[in-house]
Amino acid sequence: MARSPCDLRLLLLAAAAAFIYIQVRLFTTQSHYADRLAAAEKSENQCTSQLKSLIDQVSMQQEKIVALEEMKIKQDEERAQLKVLIHDLEKRSVQKLLNKNVVPVAAVVIMACNRPDYLERTVESILKYQTSVASKFPLFISQDGTNGAVKKKALDYKQITYMQHVDLEPVRTERPGELTAYYKIAKHYKWALDELFIKHNFARVIILEDDMEIAPDFFDYFEAAAKLLDSDKTIMAVSSWNDNGQKQFVNDPKALYRSDFFPGLGWMLTKSTWIELSPKWHLTYWDDWVRLKEVHGNRQFIRPEICRTYNFGKHGSSLGQFFEQYLEPIKLNDVHIHWNSEDLSYLGEDNFVTKFGKEVASATPLHGSDAVLKAHNMAADVRIQYNDQEDFERIAHQFGIFEEWKDGIPRTAYKGVVVFRYNSSPRRVFLVSPDSLHQLGV
Repeated sequence: MARSPCDLRLLLLAAAAAFIYIQVRLFTTQSHYADRLAAAEKSENQCTSQLKSLIDQVSMQQEKIVALEEMKIKQDEERAQLKVLIHDLEKRSVQKLLNKNVVPVAAVVIMACNRPDYLERTVESILKYQTSVASKFPLFISQDGTNGAVKKKALDYKQITYMQHVDLEPVRTERPGELTAYYKIAKHYKWALDELFIKHNFARVIILEDDMEIAPDFFDYFEAAAKLLDSDKTIMAVSSWNDNGQKQFVNDPKALYRSDFFPGLGWMLTKSTWIELSPKWHLTYWDDWVRLKEVHGNRQFIRPEICRTYNFGKHGSSLGQFFEQYLEPIKLNDVHIHWNSEDLSYLGEDNFVTKFGKEVASATPLHGSDAVLKAHNMAADVRIQYNDQEDFERIAHQFGIFEEWKDGIPRTAYKGVVVFRYNSSPRRVFLVSPDSLHQLGV
């Protein structure tokens, strides 16, 4: 059956419409892809531009790095030359201080940081008695840090050798919240003592701090003690300090004692002892570290009954801890003892154990919870036993002496015995542990 012309026209129209639709779709798709291609090309051009910019920046940075490396090499060379110059100047300065005909007893170093007014007071106190014995006791100031006022003050004293410790490394504490100051102090001490013992080869060094005044017989005391320190290897150091040296607890300016507790605060040690301590020097709280039994072993420390240093430093790293109660009332010796004429053989280990043991044993024993009250009414030396640290702290608190212990040892104790004068009188109070008499051979 033949199709009518009308049907054919309709088919042709439908085909034409379909063709036109397909062409439009193709055109639309091509336009879309053309736009995407253009965007991709634009993005590629941007990336290429950015990459080129980055390459230029990297090239510039590499040039800067090369320049910085060259600058660092130059600075290292200048620093090395400066160190040689400083070492030469220090050596010349030390040589000027030393009398070729006199062997120094000990170098004296004042540890300073950022307190110029304190430093001046300390130096003036020292120079009052050091000038006449300067060749025996060459004086140094070691500053930690870059405080300009302290440096200027130190350099004002031409008779003193100035040393400066500058450490720009950040402090890393062992525990969160610790004061970084004690880490810096420990590092400064190690550096200064290495300088004096190893670089300058002193046989002994006396360490002072920038908040101390000294007694008239300070240098005589240490000169006599140096002989004892050299001859008796059971003595680790000699100190000018007594923790219980408050006015009401002292009487005899000639009395010296052995102690198992490191006093610090104006002390002298030998080069051989420093060579032992330096490689293992603690990162912080160096003084409490020295007080550990594992550090000092079976060695003791010599301390006076009446202090040869006075600590006036209310403001410092310790934030005035104990100052008003224990430091401010300290009695500074004002009697000039001619120590080189004194017989100090009683401080030898065997002699002292025997002598001290007899003194403790001959004291009147007091017992009971009212022993402290009984001591007030006695006219002779007394002995009170404490049972443990808590009991010691109770008794010490009643008398007003230091209650603190470190590593099982009360401050100032020898063989567990803490001795002090009663109300500035000649009579003594001995606080003894349950094992003290046995340790003293009594």
